[in-house]
Amino acid sequence: MGLSNLVVYIVDDDLSIRRALTRLLKSLGVGTVVFDSAEAFLQAGPWEPEACLILDVQMPGMKGWGLLEHLRAAGIALPVIIITAYNDPQTYERALQAGIVAYLQKPFDDQTLLEAMRQAYEQRHRGSS
Repeated sequence: MGLSNLVVYIVDDDLSIRRALTRLLKSLGVGTVVFDSAEAFLQAGPWEPEACLILDVQMPGMKGWGLLEHLRAAGIALPVIIITAYNDPQTYERALQAGIVAYLQKPFDDQTLLEAMRQAYEQRHRGSS
Protein backbone atom coordinates (compact mmCIF):
# COMPACT_ATOMS: atom_id res chain seq x y z
CA MET A 1 0.00 0.00 0.00
CA GLY A 2 2.91 2.37 0.64
CA LEU A 3 1.32 4.68 3.21
CA SER A 4 4.60 4.86 5.14
CA ASN A 5 6.00 6.94 2.25
CA LEU A 6 3.23 9.47 2.65
CA VAL A 7 3.53 12.62 4.75
CA VAL A 8 0.19 13.76 6.12
CA TYR A 9 -0.39 17.39 6.93
CA ILE A 10 -3.18 17.81 9.47
CA VAL A 11 -4.83 21.24 9.68
CA ASP A 12 -7.44 21.39 12.45
CA ASP A 13 -7.99 23.86 15.27
CA ASP A 14 -9.08 21.04 17.63
CA LEU A 15 -6.09 19.79 19.63
CA SER A 16 -7.78 16.47 20.47
CA ILE A 17 -8.35 15.73 16.76
CA ARG A 18 -4.74 16.59 15.92
CA ARG A 19 -3.46 14.33 18.72
CA ALA A 20 -5.75 11.42 17.85
CA LEU A 21 -4.87 11.54 14.15
CA THR A 22 -1.15 11.83 14.90
CA ARG A 23 -1.29 8.80 17.24
CA LEU A 24 -3.20 6.71 14.71
CA LEU A 25 -0.94 7.58 11.80
CA LYS A 26 2.26 7.20 13.84
CA SER A 27 1.13 3.67 14.79
CA LEU A 28 1.05 2.92 11.04
CA GLY A 29 4.46 4.45 10.41
CA VAL A 30 3.00 7.48 8.64
CA GLY A 31 4.70 10.82 9.20
CA THR A 32 2.52 13.72 10.27
CA VAL A 33 2.99 17.46 10.51
CA VAL A 34 0.23 19.26 12.39
CA PHE A 35 -1.04 22.82 12.21
CA ASP A 36 -3.68 24.53 14.32
CA SER A 37 -4.68 26.96 11.57
CA ALA A 38 -4.71 27.44 7.83
CA GLU A 39 -2.41 30.43 8.24
CA ALA A 40 0.21 28.33 10.06
CA PHE A 41 0.08 25.75 7.28
CA LEU A 42 0.60 28.39 4.58
CA GLN A 43 3.60 29.84 6.43
CA ALA A 44 5.22 26.39 6.57
CA GLY A 45 5.44 25.77 2.80
CA PRO A 46 6.91 24.46 0.59
CA TRP A 47 5.43 21.03 1.21
CA GLU A 48 6.66 17.49 0.63
CA PRO A 49 5.80 16.07 -2.80
CA GLU A 50 4.63 12.73 -1.31
CA ALA A 51 1.99 14.28 0.91
CA CYS A 52 -1.70 14.68 1.51
CA LEU A 53 -3.69 17.14 3.55
CA ILE A 54 -6.33 16.37 6.16
CA LEU A 55 -8.24 19.62 6.41
CA ASP A 56 -10.95 20.83 8.77
CA VAL A 57 -13.53 23.12 7.19
CA GLN A 58 -14.57 25.31 10.14
CA MET A 59 -11.66 27.03 11.87
CA PRO A 60 -11.06 30.49 13.32
CA GLY A 61 -9.38 32.87 10.91
CA MET A 62 -8.97 31.43 7.44
CA LYS A 63 -11.47 28.61 6.92
CA GLY A 64 -10.54 25.34 5.27
CA TRP A 65 -12.21 26.57 2.08
CA GLY A 66 -9.95 29.60 1.94
CA LEU A 67 -6.88 27.42 2.32
CA LEU A 68 -8.09 25.02 -0.34
CA GLU A 69 -8.82 27.86 -2.77
CA HIS A 70 -5.38 29.38 -2.09
CA LEU A 71 -3.62 26.06 -2.78
CA ARG A 72 -5.58 25.43 -5.98
CA ALA A 73 -4.96 28.99 -7.24
CA ALA A 74 -1.23 28.50 -6.63
CA GLY A 75 -1.28 25.22 -8.59
CA ILE A 76 -0.54 23.11 -5.50
CA ALA A 77 -2.29 19.80 -6.06
CA LEU A 78 -2.04 18.10 -2.68
CA PRO A 79 -4.70 15.41 -2.32
CA VAL A 80 -7.16 16.69 0.30
CA ILE A 81 -9.31 14.81 2.80
CA ILE A 82 -11.96 17.11 4.27
CA ILE A 83 -13.04 16.47 7.85
CA THR A 84 -15.97 18.36 9.30
CA ALA A 85 -18.46 18.37 12.12
CA TYR A 86 -20.76 20.56 10.01
CA ASN A 87 -22.30 18.19 7.52
CA ASP A 88 -24.84 19.70 5.17
CA PRO A 89 -25.56 19.23 1.45
CA GLN A 90 -23.94 22.55 0.48
CA THR A 91 -20.70 21.71 2.28
CA TYR A 92 -20.60 18.27 0.71
CA GLU A 93 -21.28 19.67 -2.78
CA ARG A 94 -18.63 22.34 -2.38
CA ALA A 95 -16.11 19.70 -1.32
CA LEU A 96 -16.87 17.55 -4.35
CA GLN A 97 -16.54 20.53 -6.68
CA ALA A 98 -13.14 21.29 -5.11
CA GLY A 99 -11.85 17.87 -6.21
CA ILE A 100 -11.18 16.47 -2.76
CA VAL A 101 -10.26 12.81 -2.23
CA ALA A 102 -12.70 12.17 0.61
CA TYR A 103 -15.27 13.94 2.76
CA LEU A 104 -15.46 12.62 6.33
CA GLN A 105 -17.96 13.72 8.91
CA LYS A 106 -16.67 13.88 12.50
CA PRO A 107 -16.59 11.56 14.27
CA PHE A 108 -15.29 9.04 11.74
CA ASP A 109 -13.74 5.65 12.34
CA ASP A 110 -10.13 4.70 11.73
CA GLN A 111 -10.96 2.40 8.82
CA THR A 112 -12.78 5.15 6.94
CA LEU A 113 -9.81 7.47 7.37
CA LEU A 114 -7.33 4.79 6.28
CA GLU A 115 -9.34 4.11 3.12
CA ALA A 116 -9.35 7.82 2.34
CA MET A 117 -5.59 7.91 2.87
CA ARG A 118 -5.11 4.99 0.50
CA GLN A 119 -7.05 6.94 -2.10
CA ALA A 120 -4.92 10.03 -1.42
CA TYR A 121 -1.74 7.98 -1.77
CA GLU A 122 -2.95 6.48 -5.04
CA GLN A 123 -3.93 9.93 -6.36
CA ARG A 124 -0.55 11.36 -5.33
CA HIS A 125 1.23 8.44 -6.96
CA ARG A 126 -0.70 8.83 -10.21
CA GLY A 127 0.05 12.55 -10.18
CA SER A 128 3.80 12.01 -9.83
CA SER A 129 4.25 9.30 -12.45
